[in-house]
Amino acid sequence: MRNSASTLIIPVENQVRELDAKILLACVAAERGFPVIMGSRAFVHFEVASIPRGVYLAKSMRSLSNSMFKILRQLGHEIVAWEEEALVHPPPDTYFTLRLSPTTISNVSHIFAWGQENVDLLRQYPELPGNMPIHITGNPRGDILRPEMRPYFDKEVERLRNLYGNFILINTNFTEVNPFIPSIGLFLPAKGPGEKARRGQSGIGMSSQFAEGLRDHKQAILEDFRQLIPALEQAFPDLTIVVRPHPSENFKIYNDIAAKCDRVKVSNEGNVIPWLLAAKAMVHNGCTTGLEAYVLGVPAISYLATLNEYYDFEFQGLPTKLSHQCFNFEELKRTLTRILAGELGVADSEECKTLIDYYLAAQNGRLACERIVDVLEESGYGEQPPPAKPIGTYVQGWIFTKLKASVTKLNMRRPGPNRLAYHDHRFPEISVGEIEQKIARLGRLLNRFDHIQVEQYSKHLFKINNKVKCPAVLDD
Repeated sequence: MRNSASTLIIPVENQVRELDAKILLACVAAERGFPVIMGSRAFVHFEVASIPRGVYLAKSMRSLSNSMFKILRQLGHEIVAWEEEALVHPPPDTYFTLRLSPTTISNVSHIFAWGQENVDLLRQYPELPGNMPIHITGNPRGDILRPEMRPYFDKEVERLRNLYGNFILINTNFTEVNPFIPSIGLFLPAKGPGEKARRGQSGIGMSSQFAEGLRDHKQAILEDFRQLIPALEQAFPDLTIVVRPHPSENFKIYNDIAAKCDRVKVSNEGNVIPWLLAAKAMVHNGCTTGLEAYVLGVPAISYLATLNEYYDFEFQGLPTKLSHQCFNFEELKRTLTRILAGELGVADSEECKTLIDYYLAAQNGRLACERIVDVLEESGYGEQPPPAKPIGTYVQGWIFTKLKASVTKLNMRRPGPNRLAYHDHRFPEISVGEIEQKIARLGRLLNRFDHIQVEQYSKHLFKINNKVKCPAVLDD
């Protein structure tokens, strides 16, 4: 007989970027018999000792996760992972120290790759365990970009067009130098005159030379965009300019610009996909949304007024290569004019097609979500949970969970730009009803998920499962 399946634990860090795709994955997994716990990453970590033994889906394998991965394994959970930032990454030497940790990756049982490039990169990692299974599955965020999924956003696209009319979308990604809270930037502010700035969260794992160079380059680009936004408003008087900051950025710079303009709006509401679909064109600099725009068929421009070939092409090269490249404002203005006149579409060269196929699997055929759940089933997680740990190991993990949660909650409530505000910015309150509505929309598109139910598990966490029991699997 079939035993109870492992609980699939799906943490969500940036709601606007991850939630829709992870709901799709949760539904596919639940449909095939996996109970799913999904919600805020921080609150998953608070509750992880109370969640039945299962499989934790990690979004990265950085050294910052070393202690949490150890706790998860002590509690009896297994860990599978993908690399959230795999599509836009620095050269291998920097990528390995920035995004991977020998300790963290040694606790991972399976890695799900976005595409062949992701596999080729990971296979170069000197500390990769020799028996590590890497599966080319694609990613649920790629599923959401597929043509058959786009009607999921139709109502939101219509709402945005009604609200803003014809608009140019500007996506920014300057967290390194304009962080929502100081600790997540490349460098922490110096405490006193002449004191050397300490490394912030974004810079952990980078060499000093790389981090300082990136800081200086990003600061210059940010200044370019501060000048660009009002200039675009003047150059295109019939259009609204919508600025969409990265979820981890401080919005003040952009709000200050908008306050001095008539047709500049600032918003980070919801998933970026309907904003891209509603926009006439999108302007960015090395942002993943350049890739998303390309896949969606939306013309995108990478604005390279300050050019550093190392950072702009070796680090953030993919979205730039999939976009029209403009090196000054006049060139940008001409390109936008051609796009608005219908003379120019996406940067659709053979090189672009080759690049996207190398980086992104599961663009058609079975969903990446299905392929990921296939791996979970083939690995036995659909039949039973991981084996229990010895009681002493489990108790140690339970104690560490409570201690870590207490410290995190204390830090969240410190005065000033605290992490609670940052958490609520990235994972605002969402109700069972809102998640049910998203599942219903997905279900209508795919003609499935009729038996998926959602319950509140705890604060910011939800249980998603199948109301209809999967048929028993008989032994031969």
